[in-house]
Amino acid sequence: MATLTFLGAVGEVTGSRYLLEVDGSEGTRKLLLECGMHQGGGDADERNARPFGRLARELSAVVISHGHLDHAGLLPKLVREGYRGPIHCTRDTRDLLEIMLADAAFVMAKDVEWENRWRHKADKPLLEPLYDTDDVEQTLAQCEPHHYGQPVSLPGGVTLVYRDAGHILGSAIVELKVPSGGRDRRLVFSGDLGNPESVLMEDPEKVFDADLVLMESTYGDRDHRPLDETLEEFARVLEEAHAAGGNVLIPAFAVGRTQEVLYHLSVLYHEGRLRQQLVFLDSPMAIRVTELYQKKRKSLNDEDLRVLNVAAQGDPSQYLPVLRLTRSVEESMAINRIHGGAIIIAGAGMCNGGRIIHHLRYNLAKPSTRVVIVGFQAAGTRGRQLVDGVERVKLFGEEVPVKARIHTIGGFSAHAGQSELLAWAGAFRQRPRFYLVHGEPGAQQALRSALAAAGIEAEIPDYGRRIEL
Repeated sequence: MATLTFLGAVGEVTGSRYLLEVDGSEGTRKLLLECGMHQGGGDADERNARPFGRLARELSAVVISHGHLDHAGLLPKLVREGYRGPIHCTRDTRDLLEIMLADAAFVMAKDVEWENRWRHKADKPLLEPLYDTDDVEQTLAQCEPHHYGQPVSLPGGVTLVYRDAGHILGSAIVELKVPSGGRDRRLVFSGDLGNPESVLMEDPEKVFDADLVLMESTYGDRDHRPLDETLEEFARVLEEAHAAGGNVLIPAFAVGRTQEVLYHLSVLYHEGRLRQQLVFLDSPMAIRVTELYQKKRKSLNDEDLRVLNVAAQGDPSQYLPVLRLTRSVEESMAINRIHGGAIIIAGAGMCNGGRIIHHLRYNLAKPSTRVVIVGFQAAGTRGRQLVDGVERVKLFGEEVPVKARIHTIGGFSAHAGQSELLAWAGAFRQRPRFYLVHGEPGAQQALRSALAAAGIEAEIPDYGRRIEL
């Protein structure tokens, strides 16, 4: 018999983690599907710090769908606590993890160093980061990368196959064939399904056979605006900001969203519709990821790349000539001397840290500023506060008034909307059992109702629930 236990991304978008236990002649094999960080909310740090306990040494394998931190960000912590088995992922995800996890370790080290300064003065116990660069290097050494469609044998007689999820570089739908109760059961985890209208990525693959499906529900309560309407709104906001003489701040996730925004800015530039003559990519990690996307051009959508190649006459350096890459802290600080006419793309995407905080501090109080929100903002994050219309936000211990105009442009989302989720779920034959994960309660309930109207029954699991396959 095989069982699955829900250990994360239950009733929330982040913290993905599921434990698969397979009984066999050699005993029970434990496989971990995802090992993600919790992001947003007051208890995220405490939940991320909880030890894995015996599980770290009992696991036989780990399977990761893609490189976002809410799916893979605690891998080095698992390794730090003793896990030494294989970490399965796609080839492009392996390369992304090298950037993402190293950056996470660096940020944690800085945060802990800052926190320990006052703890030392207050004679309080000092903190340690969840993991360090040595743990990241060991994690990467344990990664075993695979191609889409390649069957992979796992412990316990389980077979893994990755399918393209169309979300970010290397993102995958996870198919697991699991022996249970005398026959093979098919467990399919959607991972994060991409938005078919997003540029650069291929459309998510349809899967037709499953006994049990774990499906994300991030945007289960709504559809995104059509891309052409989204781009027109984006262009209008940029034009208004130029006319008002202010800067445009775009808090962007380093992987996927940043590259998509740069693509659309490039198209607007070559159409003569980009009035701003300075575009800053102010995120060392986003710069490295963007360079990786360029290196991995064969993994991207040919038609989208052809548009840029024609406009730039085949010269990638001319995709967006006004782009400036600011790697150093000094270069980043210099941006704050620019009081108008610039577009500043910086992380973190939910405004909970990173260089975007400094730019918000210098620009939020100006009515001429435009803040363009292009990604999902989890409950409890500073980005969510801005979206919800807060009048003041605390930045570096100061209350800063929000005089800037906040624009939420949801059509840039790299996640499938409700209609796309319904279409993906409707492709399955034989009525598999559905469990909705990776969504806030309202979105999950809305998707559950929409699925029911389409004749598909779905459950919303609680944390710790254990089910038989």
